[in-house]
Amino acid sequence: MNIALGSDHAGFALKETLRTWLIEQGHTVQDFGTHSADSMDYPDVAHPLAAAVDAGEFAQGILLCGSANGVCITANKHAGVRAAIAWLPELAALARQHNDANVLCVPARYVSGEQALEIVSSFLKTNFEGGRHQQRVAKIKC
Repeated sequence: MNIALGSDHAGFALKETLRTWLIEQGHTVQDFGTHSADSMDYPDVAHPLAAAVDAGEFAQGILLCGSANGVCITANKHAGVRAAIAWLPELAALARQHNDANVLCVPARYVSGEQALEIVSSFLKTNFEGGRHQQRVAKIKC
C-alpha cells in the first residue's frame, strides 16, 4: 500500500518508528516530515499530506502530533479527507469500518510505540463495511 506519513515535533520519534515498521511490512511510504524533533507548526505537515490523500495520490495517510487533535482538525479541512483520532486498535478499526477514514491520527504523547503499531496495523487491515454506513459517509461533505 502507498501510505503518506507525517508528524509534528511531538510525534517525530514515533513517526520514525512507524516509518521503519511500515517499510518492513512492505508498504511504500512517503514521509511528509517533520524531519527532526525541533518545534514546528503541525499544519505545515498536515495540509500537504491531506491534500495528497484528497488528490488520490495515497490510499491512506497517518498523522501524529502530541494529542492528535491539531493534525486531525487540519486534515479534515480537505473535502476528500476523513481523518480520525485513534488511541486504541478498536477505534482505528471502527474509523475504517463505519466512517471510511482515510487518514489516521495518532496521539503520540499518549500511546507507546507498541500500541501505535497495533493501532496502525488495525487501521490498515480493516476495510470499509459500506452498506448503511455508505449513506452516512455520503452525507459528510458540505
